Parts: sequence; structure tokens; C-alpha cells
Amino acid sequence: MAKTKKKKNKELKQNSFLNGAFIATLGIVGSKILGMLYVIPFYAIIGGQGGALYGYAYTIYNLFQSLSCAGIPNAISKIISEYQTLGYYDAKERAFKLGRWLAIIMGFTIFLILFIFAPSIARAILGDLEGGNTLADVTMVVRVIATAILIVPTLSIYRGYLEGHKFITPPSISQILEQLVRVIIIVAGSFFAINVFHLSLQTGVGVAVFGATAGALFAYFYLLDKVKKNKKQLHEKTVYVDEPVIKTKEILIKIFWYALPFIMIDVFKSCYDFIDMTTIVKTMVNDIGYTTVQAENIMSVISTWGNKINMIIVSISTGIIVSLIPNLTSASVKKDKKDIHHKINQTLQVLLFISVPMTLGLSFLSEPVWEIFYGSNSEYGAIIIKYFVFVGLIISTYTALVSIVQVLKYYKEVLISLAIGVLIKLVLNVPLINLFHNLGFVPVYGSITATILGYSIGIILCLIILRKKCGVSYMPTVKLLGKIILADIAMLIVLSIVKLIIPITSSVRLLNIPIIAIYALIGVLVYFFSAHKFNLIEEVFGSKLINKITSKFRRK
Repeated sequence: MAKTKKKKNKELKQNSFLNGAFIATLGIVGSKILGMLYVIPFYAIIGGQGGALYGYAYTIYNLFQSLSCAGIPNAISKIISEYQTLGYYDAKERAFKLGRWLAIIMGFTIFLILFIFAPSIARAILGDLEGGNTLADVTMVVRVIATAILIVPTLSIYRGYLEGHKFITPPSISQILEQLVRVIIIVAGSFFAINVFHLSLQTGVGVAVFGATAGALFAYFYLLDKVKKNKKQLHEKTVYVDEPVIKTKEILIKIFWYALPFIMIDVFKSCYDFIDMTTIVKTMVNDIGYTTVQAENIMSVISTWGNKINMIIVSISTGIIVSLIPNLTSASVKKDKKDIHHKINQTLQVLLFISVPMTLGLSFLSEPVWEIFYGSNSEYGAIIIKYFVFVGLIISTYTALVSIVQVLKYYKEVLISLAIGVLIKLVLNVPLINLFHNLGFVPVYGSITATILGYSIGIILCLIILRKKCGVSYMPTVKLLGKIILADIAMLIVLSIVKLIIPITSSVRLLNIPIIAIYALIGVLVYFFSAHKFNLIEEVFGSKLINKITSKFRRK
């Protein structure tokens, strides 16, 4: 029996790269789908005001999660992989234990900070506003979400430990399980709390927020079980060398320097949401004259509900980055400049080829998309989403460029670009909210514009960095972008003509599904026809791939 078990573990280890790559991709897609679909029943249960309260909790969570664990799992994964390759097994295990203790200490410290200072955080968010969510409501959800910080850092260390040993599959599965449990708690918990036990809206949101803790706990015990069952494999020596004495101080310094860039990057990204959370509602109430409830309903569109729709676009860059990083790393190690330049341009081209028409399509179909997800409960939902989806495009592009710059180890430059972007957001957010109101637009358009400008500056700076440091020429991508825009114009013209014949939205919620399907089909066909005429598809994906696909169809 022992022999059979050992063989099974070996097979898992040998196939982990291929299986892990496949499951990691499924994990990304699966998590995004779950993250999108649950909002349909969740919005129906808690509405705009509940969504704003939920958004307050998760904005705080994302910021402090970045401080507690972002970067450390990546650092542990790198160190484990490095020491395993060198045959430094004692140092490898000590690095894991140190990382775990750091995670526990950081998690507990941040939990205490959030729990103790939750009233102060609530006041920073709401100020003296009345009529919507109260200081007590925000204090409660911040304290509930703080419990997740006790678990998530340690969970992340276990993921990094297994990934460092090239056990990719268990961490990927754990992400799916974490999201699944979280979604079940969010939907079922809030429903039973509000509709069955007739508790307050705020209590229902509190139960939903606890989903982050429950999901993390479930994933943690799953990984803990995997580590225990594969203990022999994880401790197995494959390289026999005289291991040097590596001091604990040296390992700690290594963890720190590996983790710092990732921590800072995640913190800066979270700052965009934090700025929105602390300025939008206050500005709309105090400067413009909205009621707190109205302002919070509008705030919830970009803090909670709109982000779920933007996942559709952002997931594209995530998928591209998964395949980009190992290939770009390989080219970087070989110092193959030509290949580096090609990979950078190819990444941008694939991203723009898919993301630009998808963004324009979602913007064009904002009314039926909003109707399907959230019904007609929000006066401004579809109007805001029409513009907000462009944030998804900008973030996707920036994420891809930051990943490229990080792989090439220009960490300082990335941090500078992020800091400048956040500064622009901070300075322009309130003035632009007021400006757009004075121009007759929805005030929150100003906040969206500030976000787009902040990330756009970051994109420009990343492009300049790659140009100066690597000598990258973007002319192939610029030329291609011109063709993409022409194909998109053709698509929008045809869709506008179709709009004269087929209504773009229906008051009957489910009827919007076939409407979207018809418009999407026509849009895709027109775009790909135009792209084919401009030789776009061949230029982006290569003639070899196109010929391979077409030859399969010919055989059939």
C-alpha cells in the first residue's frame, strides 16, 4: 500500500507542470465567472445601499491584504524554488517556517489594527454624512472583514510553498474552492439573514462579508491536508551537496527584498479604490447636493457592481500574462533582445485586438447588460457602466505592461509610475467630480476620468521605460492599432444600424439575453470580417496558426 501511495504522489509531482498550467487557467476563468454570476442574486438581495456597504468593507480588505501578504507568497515561492534547486533543504524549510511566522504575525497585527481602529476608519470614509449607511454599519463590516486577515496571509504562504516545489495544481484548486465557498456564503447567508430571519440589511451584508473568512478557512485546511499527505515528497532530496550555513537574518532579508516590490505595487493599486471610497460620496453630498443614499447607490456602481462587469475585460490580460511571463523570462535570461521586443509587441497586440472591441461592445450594450445583471433598480447604473468599462481596458493594458517591466526587474521604475498615477488620481478626483457635474454629466464620471488618467500616465511611463531600457520600438503595434480602430468603427456603424431595427433593451429582463446574443454575434462577425480584410488576424496571431486552424476545418 505504501508503495502505491508513493507512486501516486510521484505521478502528481511529475505532471504538475502540465496539469498545473491547465488548472491554473481554469482557476482564473472559474473564479472570474463565479465572481460575475453571484452578483445577480446578491444585488437583488441587498440593492445599491447594501452594495456600497459591501464595497466599503472590500476596499479596506484589499488595501490591508496587500500589506499583510501581497508579495510574501511570491517571495517564498522564489526562495523555496531557489534553495530546492541548489539542494539547500534545511534553508528551504527554515524559509517556509519563517514565512509562516511572518504571515501569522502580520495577519494578527493588521487584524488588531482594523478591529481597534474600525470606528476611525468608518469616520474617514463617511465623515459627518447622515441618511445612508451609518458609522456603526461601516465599523461592523470592517471588523467582520478583519477576521479574514487572520487566515489569508498564512493561506498565501502555503500556496507559495507548494508552488515553489512546482505543485501548481493544489494552490489553483484552493483558489477555486475559496471563491466557491465565499460565493455560497455571500448569496445564501445574505438571503437567509434578510429574507428568512428578517434581520437588517446591514446584518445581511455583514454575513456576506464573512464569506471571505469562511472561504479562506476552507482553502487553508485543504492545502494543509495536501502538505501533510505529501510531506515525504516535499522533504525529498534530489540534489546532494554540502549545504552552507545560511543565517536566519539572510533569509529574512531575502524575503523582504523579494516581497517589497509586489507589496508596494498592490498597495498603490488599492489606493485608487481607497481615494474613491473616501471622496466620492462626501463630494456628491457636500458639494453637489445629493442625498447620502443617492450618492452611496452611485458609489456602489463603481465600487462593487461595475467591477464585476469589468472582470470580463480584465480577465483577458490575466490570461495573456499567465502565458507571457515564462516566455518573456526565458528570453530575458537568454538576453535575446529581438525575442524580448517581439514578445512585448505581441502581448500588446493580442491584448488590444481582443480588449478594444470587447470594451466598445460592452459600452454599446451597457443597458441590456446592466438590466440582466441588476435589473432596472438603478437610475444611473447603465449610464455609468457605459463609461466605466473603459477603466477595465486601461487597467488590463497597465497590468500587462507592469508584468513585463517586473519580469525585466525594473521594480523602482514601476513603483515611480504607480506613485505618479496615484498622485494624479488624488489631486484630480474631487475637482473632476465637480467639473463633470457642472458640465451636466453624472458627477462620478469625474472620478472615472481621474482613474483613467492616473493609469494612462502609468502606461505611458512603462512604455518609456521599456523604450529607454530595452530599446523597444512600438511601430508594429501602433500600425496594428490603426487597423483595429478601423475594424471597430465598422463594427459600431453596423451595430448602430441594427439598433434602428432591433430595440437594444427590453423591460422584460430575460429578453435582454437574446438581444445581447444577436448584437454580440453581429458585432463579432463584422469585426472579424473587417479584421480579415485588413490582415489583422494574420499579423496578430501569425499565418502558421491561422493555416493550422483552417486546415482542420478543411479536413472536416
